[in-house]
Amino acid sequence: MANSASIKAYFCSEYVVKGIAESTGISYTNLINGKYKLLLEPIAFFTFNGQKWAMTATEAAKYDNQVGGKLRAKMVSLSHQNLPLSMFLEYADLGFPAYKGSTTKRCSNDTIISSLGLGVVRFTNAPPPPSDQSGSGYEYRVNTDVITPVSLSASNEINPKGTASVTFKINRSTYRVNNIVIPEGESQLVWVKWRTPSTPQTLTVTVNTTKGSLSQNSIQAKIVDLSGKDPPDPKATDTRGSWSAVSIPSRAVKTSASWSVWWAKWHANWVWIENWKWVGSKKGHWVDKGKWKDEGWYDFARNNYSASLSANMSLLPDDKVPTASGNRMKSGYGVKITASASVSTSAPVSNYTTAQTAVSYFPEFKYQTYWRLLELSASGRNARFQFRNNKYSTYNRRSHFVPIWFPDGAYTVNTYIMDVWTPAGMLSANTSSSVQISGSLYADWHIGITD
Repeated sequence: MANSASIKAYFCSEYVVKGIAESTGISYTNLINGKYKLLLEPIAFFTFNGQKWAMTATEAAKYDNQVGGKLRAKMVSLSHQNLPLSMFLEYADLGFPAYKGSTTKRCSNDTIISSLGLGVVRFTNAPPPPSDQSGSGYEYRVNTDVITPVSLSASNEINPKGTASVTFKINRSTYRVNNIVIPEGESQLVWVKWRTPSTPQTLTVTVNTTKGSLSQNSIQAKIVDLSGKDPPDPKATDTRGSWSAVSIPSRAVKTSASWSVWWAKWHANWVWIENWKWVGSKKGHWVDKGKWKDEGWYDFARNNYSASLSANMSLLPDDKVPTASGNRMKSGYGVKITASASVSTSAPVSNYTTAQTAVSYFPEFKYQTYWRLLELSASGRNARFQFRNNKYSTYNRRSHFVPIWFPDGAYTVNTYIMDVWTPAGMLSANTSSSVQISGSLYADWHIGITD
């Protein structure tokens, strides 16, 4: 096996980095200033089926899939142990995950393709491990379908003869996931899909397994309520005060996720077990009384799944605005919104939720302090959201009023769409749309004096 410290020292040495700079035409100073990273993949040279090959770990795993496991059967120590484990990431980078599995056992093709046989040289300090919601706690919304996952690892093979079960206990309810199989030295996500309570609270999710080891046995689930932050009643006497425009804040966005589930089938390998016996007296003969025995094994493979989220929104003058033209309107009137969120996936419905929550933020409040929790007007994989009925609207419209003092120009509403849950985390999107303000509603009114 390779020595990781020696590999790091070699590829991070000034001599090697200067050589890379010279061969790429990038100056050494520019190469190490943090703008660039080096992606490394070790290569193995070998002869297979009478032909000479040079392959990275990823190429070897993909080729083994094509030839039905024959490469692994021939040279497993090279192709599925030494080569892939010679280099892997300690920290997720360039879209590749950090590898936390066994460094001494043979690896599956799926694990190699996703996580092994690569290294990244960065010329800045290593980033801290990401602090996302895959750790010890999750934040959920009230009355929401969510997914809570854990990772189950198998130091010994878990096969159909003795499957594993994982039990989640949540708020006095028990959920059990059965028939889990995992090859030796591998892992997979195991999850439960459940609905949060209707009131804010913090719950402890406890998790236990019959086989293997879990990434965690206790998870804190914080349930929050986003309602009750509607903007106050707009007044005709409201003034701009010290308000100044701000940029739309960046929010955590994740628009795709992938995960997989192991399955296994028996690979029969019938072998004749000899059992020679002497038959007859002195003139007898030897007879093989043996029998056929299946000395097969389980072949493991993964069902790979993914999900992606696309979102957009449309902001327009409310239908009751008398002088609106297209997306142009005067301040003081209402706007209406349509936000859409589409989820694309081939996974079973137990593996994901569709978009359930959308929150709109407004420039007059600097995209904080007050917001509107939108109403789900169409559910499913093509969900739609709109404003709830505004209690300050004379006609009970689904609208939000632009402050009468808002200056001419773009009035931009920001909508954050979330609660698309998968075993690999929550998908979310940040989208915005604008109307153009020109004048105020005062221009649509006049006082006439008659005799």
